Order: sequence, then C-alpha cells, then structure tokens
Amino acid sequence: MTTKLRTLATLALTSAIFPAMAQADTLRLLTWGGYAPDEVVDMFEKETGIEVKVTTSNNEDMISKLRATGGSGFDLAQPSQDRIAGAQAEFNIYKPLDLSRINAKQFIPSMLDSTQAITSLNNQTYGVPHIWGTSGLVINTKQASNVSDYADLCNTDYQGKVSYRLKRPTLIAFAFAMGEDPFAAYADQAQYQEVLNKVEAKLIDCKSNVKTYWSGSDALMNLLRTEEVVASMAWDAGGWKLSQENPDIEYIAPSSGALGWIDTFALPRKTKNEAAAYQWINFVMRPEIAAKITESAGNFTASQGSDEYVNQDLKALFQKSFSKVAIDNIKWYPAVPAGLEEMEGMTMDRIKASK
Repeated sequence: MTTKLRTLATLALTSAIFPAMAQADTLRLLTWGGYAPDEVVDMFEKETGIEVKVTTSNNEDMISKLRATGGSGFDLAQPSQDRIAGAQAEFNIYKPLDLSRINAKQFIPSMLDSTQAITSLNNQTYGVPHIWGTSGLVINTKQASNVSDYADLCNTDYQGKVSYRLKRPTLIAFAFAMGEDPFAAYADQAQYQEVLNKVEAKLIDCKSNVKTYWSGSDALMNLLRTEEVVASMAWDAGGWKLSQENPDIEYIAPSSGALGWIDTFALPRKTKNEAAAYQWINFVMRPEIAAKITESAGNFTASQGSDEYVNQDLKALFQKSFSKVAIDNIKWYPAVPAGLEEMEGMTMDRIKASK
C-alpha cells in the first residue's frame, strides 16, 4: 500500500470511528451585534474547546445568506421569531430543533412557549427564544413632553425634529397608533393593503416633520444627543443608553403599545456542527452568562433568573419605562405570512418617492 493510500485509509477509519473528529471543532454563528461578546466567547471556548466564529447580521441579511446557500455556511443563526416560519415555508433554509437537547429549565416558560408556537411549521419547532426587547419612543422630555404615541411624531410642533426608520416596524407602529390592528389583518392581504394605504397617507403627510429616516442606531443617538432630533421611534436599549448620559432623554412605551420582538436560536438546514450549536444555546442561557450578554447587548434575555445578575442601573431604567400595564400592552410580532413584506416594500417605496 502506498503512503497516499495508507493516509486515505487512516482518515476514513478515523471518520468512521470518531465522526465528531472528522468535523471541524468550530461553531459558525450568524447573529446580531452584542449577542456574542468576547468575554462569553472566550469562556465558551475555554470550557468546550470549540472555536466560535461570529458573523454579525440582521434579519434580511440572514435570510438572504441562508437562501443563497440553501441553508449552509453557518451552524447556528439568530433570526427574529417572526422571520422563521414564513422563510422556512418559502425557502426551506432551517431544520427542526431537537428540543430534548435543550435545557428548557433555563428559559422563561411563557416566552419559550410563545416562541415555539410562533416558529412552528407542520408540527415541528424551528426556534427557541434568546434576547427580547421592544421598539417604542425615545424623547427629550424637556422639548417633546407631549409625545406619548407614534402618531404624535407628526405633531406640527416638531417639524424637522423627529426621526424614524422607513422600515416595516414603522408601518406597523403607526397602524396601531391610528387604531388599526395590522397583525389581525395578516391573514387577509386585501384587508392588510387597506391598513397599509392609511399608514402610507399618514407617513407622506408627516414627511415635513422628519429630519432624516435613520438607518443606523449610532447616527440616531447622535442626533438625539445634539438635540437636532427631539423625538424618535427607536429601540429600548438605545434609549436607556442615552438616559444614562442625559436624564432628560427617556425611552417610553407608547400608549398604543410598544412593539415586542424576540431574537431566537435556529438551526440552518445544512449545519455542520449541530452538537456545538446545542452546546452554545445551553451555555449562553445559564443565568450568569445570559446577564453578561444583557450587559453587552442592552436587552434582557429569556434566561430564567438572569435579571438577578444584571446591574441595578439597567434594571431601574427598565422599570421606569415599563409599568405592568405597559408590559401587558406589548404587541409581539407574529410570523409574517408570505407576500406581506413585498406589499410593505412597495408602500415604503411610494412614501420615499413622494414629495
């Protein structure tokens, strides 16, 4: 037997006896900024010996990447809960989770149940919760004290002084503020189009109030710091960060309800290191580890009891923004039916093009 043949035979035998060794000891994680802080990655690598390669992304980019590769290139992804069932039905980019390999006791039960229901397709679960948060209003209380709902951003007192993204959450937020229930209209495209038409007219009328449609949170936060913008639709974490710098700036839950999101753990269909993916999930959901991620990302996790490990300042800001009534009024994003995002995209194109 030649040296080359002996080498190939040895590799084949090793792969047969030790299949895990034939796999690179690497976890390729597709996630959001702040969700895999260096400290946590270092702790995981030290404990498990598994290298973690982090790629930061967003919902649209995650779907695009996984769609282009048929669900390969990554071992674990973190799409929002409303972006799983529809994408799976349309593109087949995820694989069902084996819930027996996840330590369910580490999760807040109600959040685990809700996420499993929203991410299920054909009686199979594709996602479990990790980080949750809300989008609502960040206001300068000295200059925009009468802003209590999204529609107030269109008040004539604030011409050229407000900002929001020209993205689907803004369409949904304004719909709720105008007395509509866009989520209830999801099942009927004609009804949903009627809701979008009303929101489109409102946002076109509101354009003179908009300093800029923000796309990056850093740019928005600088506009609020310099008081070029006094009221904005934004995420809670950014608002709390600004509150620590300037107590006049606060994050508030709008009277029509903050919009609630949950970013999940989901397995790409062609994951190469599924075992490492489950190890990462169970590791980061330990309460003391989850608290470190909260400190990094600025949002709380679905880890049971992790709030006990979070700093007191962040807990105080959360309690100031959310009364029990405000928490009960959060509008959680359901799964997005196929076709709706195209309708929303056309609506946003018309708003952007309008004079």
